[in-house]
Amino acid sequence: MHDYIKERTLKIGMHFVETRSTVRKIAKEFGVSKSTVHKDLTERLPEINPELAEEVKKILEYHKSIRHLRGGEATKIKYKREKKRELNKKSLYKEDQAPAT
Repeated sequence: MHDYIKERTLKIGMHFVETRSTVRKIAKEFGVSKSTVHKDLTERLPEINPELAEEVKKILEYHKSIRHLRGGEATKIKYKREKKRELNKKSLYKEDQAPAT
């Protein structure tokens, strides 16, 4: 394994434990794909630092256990945003249809 991969894996692992961020957020912050982050955390980290890998594993399992809640919250926010857009469109349409005075 190349040194830069080991270094990145350790940095991602430590950052993950410190922040408890999602894999997607960390991928964005480090400029790599979420697949790379996941592979770094689940496959490479245990070879490099087993103790840190154990902590990471617990956090990943926790994230997995609550992902249905996060998904539900994201969907709720999405539909709230869409409803707001629809209401704005309707109010703009009504303004356009109102007779000029």
